[in-house]
Formats: sequence, structure tokens, C-alpha cells
Amino acid sequence: MQSNALTIAQLDSEVGFSGGEVQVFLLMEGLRDAGHRVILFCQPGSRCETEANRRGFAVEPVRMRNYFDLAAVWQLRRRFRDHTVDLVHANTGRDSWLGGWAAHSQGLPAVTTRRMDRRVKSGLRTRLIYEKLFQRVGAISPGVADCLRAGGVPEARIELIPEAADPARTTPRNDRNAVRDALEVATNEVLFLGMGALLRRKGFDVLLEATASLDPETRQTMQLRVGGDGPDKRELEEQATRLGIAGRVRFLGRREDTGDLLAASDVFVIPSRREGLGVAALEAMGAGRPVIASRVGGLAFSVVDHETGLLVDAEDVSGLAAALESLISDPGLRQRLGTGAKVRADALFTPRRMVDAYLKLYRQLVN
Repeated sequence: MQSNALTIAQLDSEVGFSGGEVQVFLLMEGLRDAGHRVILFCQPGSRCETEANRRGFAVEPVRMRNYFDLAAVWQLRRRFRDHTVDLVHANTGRDSWLGGWAAHSQGLPAVTTRRMDRRVKSGLRTRLIYEKLFQRVGAISPGVADCLRAGGVPEARIELIPEAADPARTTPRNDRNAVRDALEVATNEVLFLGMGALLRRKGFDVLLEATASLDPETRQTMQLRVGGDGPDKRELEEQATRLGIAGRVRFLGRREDTGDLLAASDVFVIPSRREGLGVAALEAMGAGRPVIASRVGGLAFSVVDHETGLLVDAEDVSGLAAALESLISDPGLRQRLGTGAKVRADALFTPRRMVDAYLKLYRQLVN
């Protein structure tokens, strides 16, 4: 390692692996490439532990049962000391609380990242987290930063650090036409793609309503594929059947071939009711796909209306249908918006920019 290298403890208490964890590992890879030592503190048996071992990171499994797990605080504190950690970076609510106390008791500088676009609750706990336990909070979008301010977090504690599209996830491995054939999409059909957890927050029910409201002739020229899994999958499939659009819609389940799906698609749709930033939208933009998105949270920051995609109000079925129809009928618009999306993603949402921003912050706090 370089002489001025830092030893950084990254904390993630999630058992599963979703968009936030993708970002944690993007950051870890970038920090390691820059010559720093990164240690991941995570739940034993979690997807994070498996992935960290696969990628060759140092891993410290620590059971973090709940917000009152004093044993976890003691374990984290001891292991921070054993590894001579320079700085702690927490990434979820539980590990921010537990890891924040462990770092504070060791006199270590600490950073936490906020990804949710809901207002933090004003009160003692918020003041403890953002004014005592952590020196800075990284907000992934202006909308998230606004939610922090609304909860009373001091402006001086907030750093706007957008997340990034992972180039490895957006690079296709198979031929576009072959993927479309596998998805049962004809050459002359416009393929709309959605990706994400099948939860009400993601708004896929609104997308189905908008698809069903299209003129039947227009609907015959498009297909919709949705990648992802979640508790609402069966309900969404039943909704598609009830609306009479089951022949135009397929739910693909969990997929690891994001790059292939994006390359096969013509338009990406993210109709969320809430969204901190929308990493799926960033990935689509990085692949040069126009994005139809709800005007909520970080999506209104990542997607520029009529430059990189089309923005509609959340739960606006008619507005979403109009956006679908616009991009079905105008291939030139699809091309222009896709080009603009790629330019914006390459300029603002790269792993290098995110890693450099956090490293600059780490240096300020350690020094």
C-alpha cells in the first residue's frame, strides 16, 4: 500500500443484496484500486459476506441483531482497534447506529450515507447520529439532502455525493437480437424495460395501468418486461391479466444479466412513488437508453426532462401513458434522449467521481 494509505471500515448490516450494496462494493473497489485498505463489517452469512470473499476483500462478520445490540457495538469497537482503522463508513440505518457508537467510543472519524428520500425524524436520535456520532452524511441526491435538512440535520454536516452506474453491470454479453428473441420480442416492437424490487413503492402497478390505457393499436407495437422479484409479484401478474395486457407483459424474476436486458430494450421505465436516486435509471442512462421516470426524489435530479428522458408525476396514469406513446411513435426522440442520457451518465454518475468525492471527504476528516 502507498505510504499515505487509509484503513477504512465499511459497514453494511443488510442480509440481502440490492442497489445500496452494489454502491458499497463500487466504492470499495475504487478505494482498493486507489491503494487503500478496505475492511467490510457485515452480517455473518449475508450476501455481502459472500460477495466480499469472492472479490478478495477483508471481511469481519459481526452479528448486528437490532439497534440495541450492545454486544455488536463492543465487537465493532474491538475490531476497529485491532485493525487500526482510520475511518468508519456506515451504509444502513442499523449499522449507522451501532457502528457510529463504536467509532465514537474509539475517537474515530465517521461518515454515513443516506439513500432514502424520506424526511429524517427530528429529535434526540437524529441529533445524536448526525451531530455526535458522524462528522458527515453523504446524501446521494439533492432530494435526499432536502430530507436531511427538513429533519434538522445541519447544513455543514451534509455532503452531496451522487451514486454511480457500474459499467460492469451495463455491458452486454450477448447479441441484442438473440436476447430479444429469448424475451419473445419481435424486431419491430418497442421494448420497455423496468427493473427493481416488486414493491408498491416502485410503482409498477401504475405502469401496468398506463400500458392498459394505451390505444389498442399502439399497444400492439410494444412489449413490457420487468426484471426483479418481491412480495407483489403475483399481485402484479394478476393485475396484468385482469387488465387484458398479459400478452404484452412478462415478469422476469431476479436477473443478473442487466447489461443484456438494457441492450435489448428501447426505453427504460422507473415509475417509482419514492426514490432516493434511482441507480437503475443511472445504469440505463449509462447504456444509452432513454428513461421514463417519476418526478420524485433523486429521479428528478438524475433524469433531465426532454434531454435524457421524460418525467411524469408519480401515480399519473395518463401522463405515463402519454410518455409511453411518445416514445413508441417517435424513434428519433428515443435516439436523441438515449444519446443525452449516455452523455449525462458519463459526466456525472461514474464510479470514479463517487470514489474521488468520498476520498476527499475521508482525507478532510482524518487530517
